[in-house]
Amino acid sequence: MAKEFIFRGLNTEQIKKLSLKEFAALLPARQRRTIERGFTEAEKTLLKRIAAGDKEIKTHCRDMIVLPSMIGLMLKIHNGKEFPLIKIEEDMIGHRLGEFTATRKKIMHSAPGIGATRSSASLSVR
Repeated sequence: MAKEFIFRGLNTEQIKKLSLKEFAALLPARQRRTIERGFTEAEKTLLKRIAAGDKEIKTHCRDMIVLPSMIGLMLKIHNGKEFPLIKIEEDMIGHRLGEFTATRKKIMHSAPGIGATRSSASLSVR
């Protein structure tokens, strides 16, 4: 049996029924103040597309707060180079979209080249 998601004492269905102002009261200060000040034009456009039920939504709004109306959607969030597909889940509520797409890749180096370090100087050159 899957564990039921609880956010500040409310389950997912109760959170979805809240108004935006009531939901903002559950959030920490930084996210609450962002919602109270109002959304940017790009964020308003994103919310309109979500409400319209668009299937493929691409966005550059990495600082948009995950709202209950976004649960279950598949969004393409820009990471600086491409738009990786992210599924919005219940435990993402209150976070920002940019937290779920890494902007930097892990760098893997191979062995150091000859002359690159002191230890490689003792190797024979063939």
